[in-house]
Amino acid sequence: MKMSVDGDEYSETQNPAVLPAVTDLIHKRISNLTTLFLKDVGNNLSFCIKNVEMDLNGAFNFTQNMDFITNCIKKTKGDVTERLCTAAEIKFYFGSIFSKGAKTGYVKVNKNCNLKSWVEGCEPGWGCFADSDQKFELTDGNNMPSRTKDCKPCCEGFFCPRGLACMIPCPLGSYCPVASLNKSTGVCDPYNYQIPPGQSNHTCGTADFWADVGSSSEIFCSPGSYCPNTLNKVSCSEGLLQINYLQSKYIEPEYSRLWSLAFRKWFTNLSLITLLELVMHVTKVALSLLLLIIYNFSDQVISTKERRLAKSREAAAKHVRETAQARERWKAAKDVAKTEGWQAQLTKTFSQAKSQRRPEQQKASGASKSSQPPSKIPEQERKDSKEKKKEPGALTKMLHSLEDDDSKSHEGFDLHTGGENAKKHAPKGKQLHTQSQIFKYAYGQIEKEKAQQNKNLTFSGIISMATDSNIRTRPMIEIHFKDLTLTLKKNNKHLLRCVTGKLSPGRVSAVMGPSGAGKTTFLSALTGKTAAGCAVTGLILVNGKNEPIQAYRKIIGYVPQDDIVHGNLTVEENLRFSARCRLSADLPKPDKVLIIERVIESLGLQPVRYSLVGTVEKRGISGGQKKRVNVGLEMVMEPSLLILDEPTTGLDSSSSQLLLRALRREALEGVNICMVLHQPSYTLFKMFDDLILLAKGGLVAYLGSVKKIEEYFSSIGIDVPDRVNPPDHLIDILEGIEKPTSVTREQLPVIWMLHNGYPVPVDMLDLTEGLSTSSVSNSITSVGAAGGQTFAADMPDDSTSSGSKSKDLSNRKTPGLLRQYRYFLGRVLKQRLREGQMQAVDLMILLLAGACLGTLAKVTDETLDNAGYTYTVIAVSLLSMIAALRSYSLDKLQYKREAEAGISSLAHFLSKDTIDLFNVIIKPVAYLSMFYFFNNPRSSFQDNYIILMCLVYCVTGIAYVFAIAFTPSLAQLWAVLVPVVLTLVANQSKDSMVHQYFGNFCYTKWVLEAFVIANAERYSGVWLITRCKSLESGGYNLHDWSLCLIVLIVNGVIARIVALIVLLTR
Repeated sequence: MKMSVDGDEYSETQNPAVLPAVTDLIHKRISNLTTLFLKDVGNNLSFCIKNVEMDLNGAFNFTQNMDFITNCIKKTKGDVTERLCTAAEIKFYFGSIFSKGAKTGYVKVNKNCNLKSWVEGCEPGWGCFADSDQKFELTDGNNMPSRTKDCKPCCEGFFCPRGLACMIPCPLGSYCPVASLNKSTGVCDPYNYQIPPGQSNHTCGTADFWADVGSSSEIFCSPGSYCPNTLNKVSCSEGLLQINYLQSKYIEPEYSRLWSLAFRKWFTNLSLITLLELVMHVTKVALSLLLLIIYNFSDQVISTKERRLAKSREAAAKHVRETAQARERWKAAKDVAKTEGWQAQLTKTFSQAKSQRRPEQQKASGASKSSQPPSKIPEQERKDSKEKKKEPGALTKMLHSLEDDDSKSHEGFDLHTGGENAKKHAPKGKQLHTQSQIFKYAYGQIEKEKAQQNKNLTFSGIISMATDSNIRTRPMIEIHFKDLTLTLKKNNKHLLRCVTGKLSPGRVSAVMGPSGAGKTTFLSALTGKTAAGCAVTGLILVNGKNEPIQAYRKIIGYVPQDDIVHGNLTVEENLRFSARCRLSADLPKPDKVLIIERVIESLGLQPVRYSLVGTVEKRGISGGQKKRVNVGLEMVMEPSLLILDEPTTGLDSSSSQLLLRALRREALEGVNICMVLHQPSYTLFKMFDDLILLAKGGLVAYLGSVKKIEEYFSSIGIDVPDRVNPPDHLIDILEGIEKPTSVTREQLPVIWMLHNGYPVPVDMLDLTEGLSTSSVSNSITSVGAAGGQTFAADMPDDSTSSGSKSKDLSNRKTPGLLRQYRYFLGRVLKQRLREGQMQAVDLMILLLAGACLGTLAKVTDETLDNAGYTYTVIAVSLLSMIAALRSYSLDKLQYKREAEAGISSLAHFLSKDTIDLFNVIIKPVAYLSMFYFFNNPRSSFQDNYIILMCLVYCVTGIAYVFAIAFTPSLAQLWAVLVPVVLTLVANQSKDSMVHQYFGNFCYTKWVLEAFVIANAERYSGVWLITRCKSLESGGYNLHDWSLCLIVLIVNGVIARIVALIVLLTR
């Protein structure tokens, strides 16, 4: 059958058989209109429509249900096509909607509806046929046809805008029935427009307007209902309500109706809410268990490993002690045998053994006789006696085993201590692999040193090992300084003045003086650690050359006055990390373990090696033990120059002597040691080699040997009383408490200058007037004749610069960046595990914030939930920043000490950033597990997670900058202000000056845009204009989701680069 061109065959024939064909024809013409707008929509609305064909099909693909077209064909007398809006009219309508300054709900004036011509079809919900005297095509996008003929209410399923006089299909997801007149209000429900007054034959039509939900909410399917098509609305039961929830999140719009019809009955019996609640409850329980485990058992992983290592170490130490004791007994027996003779000793031993075995043999022989046949006993005994003659005795076996063990032992301890046999057979560190072998080697060496100490040698056995070519030697550092002066630039005040002398390798020097004499300043000037605002003059020579002391920093140890150690690490972990990063990279692991064990043994830290050092909040080891750990951090790196600032402060007498004996051992290996002390005991005082006694103003009152100090001061008329500690008496004089009769305390530095022939400053010449020439000459004669060191003549002649100020002259190759990064990674991981309770609290706060904000900030479809995500950005940014501040705010002093020692700052930074990636991954999960359940946004969990992960990464980098650049209190203030202020800037209108100039520089703008875009992609069908309006008002682009994530990541990377630069330059 041939179909009418105008589609009015049904209206002419009323033949039901042709109705499906006419319906299909009208639907194809509507579909052709949709295809026609693909290019225009793509050009004009590209910011809110990503896939034009898919979005338009989602709104106007009526293939599944064309009942509204069929009903309109039945109702209309004539071709329905003549009542449909042409392409030009549709363009005109949507152009009016999206034009700036357009009045909501009104179409601009056109040829059919204007002040001169206003037909009945121009009223809302009504339309007209095109005039019959003109030809037009629906696809004509340029000319609007005249519409003055046969105006009627629009068909249901269509909307007729006020001022347009034609019909447009209602998009999917809308509800467009014929309105009914509410006589009490005089409006047409549910569209809220009035019929024109004075026209009794004018009735209510259909929908009159389709725009965003804020302007035309009447056309949208009402909350609590489901609209399978534009003609039907179904009130949702509990199950159907959850079907809509499922559709909005997981089901594409074109398939939503099929899902609804297929599963409606099933979800009535088993509600989806039950399933979703079950999943969320399981997730919350799993997170709760994870937090509980982290809170209570995070430290158990480290403790288990430490216990295993402790068992291995104790077993090795026990084995070494038993072996050493057995060898000592064998050595004693061997010495006795040499003196009394082997034969007499062996005869005595065997006679005792035979007398003890005789009764046992008789009993055994009696038993054997009774059990064996008489004829075989004599032959058996003869064979046994021959075999016994061939086998060596028990003592002989023991001797051979001990002698063999001497050559095979890996403990480093030999019976012939220092002999050629030990040197020949001792294993090398590289030959040891297992933990047990390494510990045996280390403790064997320590036992060897103890044995040498018992032979009245040095503690370390350095004398007996002096000829051993396998012993590592340290490079020597000798420091000469001449006229060393440090002055404040602000007021030209001298903190240190005219200090001349030297620090020699293998000697322990003490720097003493009253408070404010510049003792710590002197050490800082020597090591190049002077503060800003100070000017240093004078000459400092290193090994006779004018070279910067910083060129030797890899072999220089500096122990600060404060105990700067990591409180959340154990004693052994602190020492091991320092040794790993600062010892030579090619040094075998067994030798490193030996160094660590030797330091722990010499400092008396064995009982607390597994104890946490402790912090202000958490109690750890005692103050004296912490002071020894502070010193041990520098001893384990085997320095050539060791500077200590008040190492005995807080230590009792025995601990101070223990520390000083350990330092004396270091000095015997050629280490140059200098330390600041406050009035040591007489015993400690006599353990020093040299003394630098400073007076007020940083002037030298004495610099020389400890043995000659009393003789020098006696020569100038200052005698130390009996039973008085010499340093106490001298410091009292320099402080002004004791006043000698011969000289004043101000004259003591001048006497020392005259004594050594140093020039006296001009402003101090008046102090020489009261000095007697004889007293000065006597001091020169007495001390000089006795061979006292004046250090003036020891200044080397070669004081020229070597020209290598930026070159490392320490000749020690420490581990590279990757190895140090690995060491830092292990240390930071241990610290974070021990802070597991704090990490769990952070996650619990995020869970609580997600639940609260998810409950309070409900989804608003008008703004695509922009308000709810605004709260999310502020909360997550603030909580993540404050938590990230702890990465650098708590250990600034530790970092400064490690950086000055030559440990890689880049490895330090990268390790912390790597560990913080755990927070970047887990914190979004913690927040969304609550927020997503209570808020129910349309965007997927995956999209929200990716956005929050990029957000946490970005704000973590910004928090690094605050933590490094500011004090902890200021950093916290910035961390609170920045997210709030930047979020307010991001929420400004896109046309505002603040947003135009600063919006793109705010990370919050990009986060909000990413959230809105992810949410907007889930709005389709009738929500299409709402999506475009919301994106247009915020200045967002649907294609910029990936760009937003990239900008966040780039901001995080830039922030980390800035933080690293600040870290390196501060």
